[in-house]
Formats: sequence, structure tokens, C-alpha cells
Amino acid sequence: MGIPMELQEWVPYIIVLGAAAAILLLLGARRRLLANAAPDKPGVPIGNGQTIGARDEQDDYFSSVTTPHGTAAVLADGISGLAHGRLASTIAVTVFIREFLKLSDIRDVHDYFAKAAKVSNSEILQQLQGAPGGTTLVAGVIAGDWLYWAAVGDSVIMVFRDGEFIRMNEKHTLESVLQERCLAGELTKEEAIDHPLRKRLVNYLGYEHFARMEMGSEPFDLRPGDRVILCSDGVYNTMTEVELEAILSQPISPNDAAEEIIEAIEAKGLANQDNATIVIVDHD
Repeated sequence: MGIPMELQEWVPYIIVLGAAAAILLLLGARRRLLANAAPDKPGVPIGNGQTIGARDEQDDYFSSVTTPHGTAAVLADGISGLAHGRLASTIAVTVFIREFLKLSDIRDVHDYFAKAAKVSNSEILQQLQGAPGGTTLVAGVIAGDWLYWAAVGDSVIMVFRDGEFIRMNEKHTLESVLQERCLAGELTKEEAIDHPLRKRLVNYLGYEHFARMEMGSEPFDLRPGDRVILCSDGVYNTMTEVELEAILSQPISPNDAAEEIIEAIEAKGLANQDNATIVIVDHD
């Protein structure tokens, strides 16, 4: 049976009204679903800054990622005295992020660090095929109120708390070995300080005799207001603790703090300025 002539002129309006009603129903259903859904946990405040300095190439590389298990921040400083530093740092950070995404239980974080170090060292050596290359690396995982960390080389991971720096890792350089020999009475303090190779790395990724990552035996208990700092030696060799403290103590975002630190480094205009990279993670 056909539509009466008197109703045909209303058909377009009926169709539009029907479509509008359907859209309103869908929007209402969407709002109810969103209201009932648990909100996504926001990521921790994180910022970074980087400068190439006076180098021809940027050998530093960094990345971060947040999963249900926590936030991982990784920074690597390719060894500029060797070829392929950029390649090594990029591989190392990529592997550490990739392996963290596979982590199924935060209690396995130490196994994660050890596996990521072993895999990245092997991948770097495989890519280099006998050519010289390598990288330092620091990695931090913030899970709740805990900081898990691992490091190799002379990049630094530390916590800035109430105007003080709490260092997590040791530098894996000949300088550390010389200091131990000095304490053992095998060298004088002057001999240790004046040694021409004191800053040479003794352990790094991409090294055939790579030993292992240094890791915190226990997680570090973070407090509200703590700032977790990862940086390459281009930062701490240029900025004094007093200069860093002045910036980090300001009530500014981690990204603004990182950028201000890099601006201060560049403002010094050092002729031999190394690549400098810093990552800051705030703990609320």
C-alpha cells in the first residue's frame, strides 16, 4: 500500500528526525559506557632535553614508555671515541624498550635488565661485525613508589630530593679502578688523579668482554616531590651540582627543567662540549 499524498511531503522530515534520534541514542550510550569505564591511569610527568654540543654527530639516544607495570626511561651515550657510537646507543635503547614491553610481572624487573643488556650487547656486536663501537646506558623503571635501575658505563641515574642528589650508580671507568687501588695502598692519590686514562670506560655495551649491568639490589623508595634524573656525561661534566640544583628546585615541569638545563649548557659555549642529554621523571 502506498503512502497517502498528504504524508509524502513529511517523509524527508521524518527521515531526518529518525536519524537525529539514532545519533542521540548512540551518544547517550557512549556517555554511559565512558562513565562506567575505569579512567586510564595518567603517565608520570616526564621531560627531556638534548644538545649536540660541539660534536659532528649526536651519539646520545633516549626513549621512555609507560605500561601497566610502570614507566621505563632509558638513556644511552654512544662512545664518541669509537666509530658507530650512534648505532650502538640506538640499538641499546631500542632493545631495552622492546624488552620492557614484554615484561609481564614487575617482580621480574632484574631479569628484564639482565636480558636486555645481554641481547643489546649481542645485537650491537653483530651489527658492528668487528668494527669499534659501544655505548653506555642507564635505565630506570618507576613502578608505584619504587625506582628500579640498572647502568653500565659512565652515564648517571640519580634522584634529586630536597635540594640533594642521591646517586644510584657508579661510573664504570678506569678512575673507579684507580680509586680502589689507591684505597688498597697500591697507588698514591696523586698517581690516581693524574693517570692519563682515568676516564676510559672499562665496561660498556658493544664490548666483547662485557661483564654485566650494575643494578640496585633493592628498589629505591621514592617520595612525593622526588625527581629521577638520567643524564649523559655531557651534562654532569658541564654543569655543577649547584647549577643543576638551582634549576631543578624550581616549581616547573620536568620538560621545562630539562630544556633550561640544556640552554644553560649551550650558553656556556664550551669549545669541546660533548653531546648532552637529560631525562627527568617526576614522582608525585
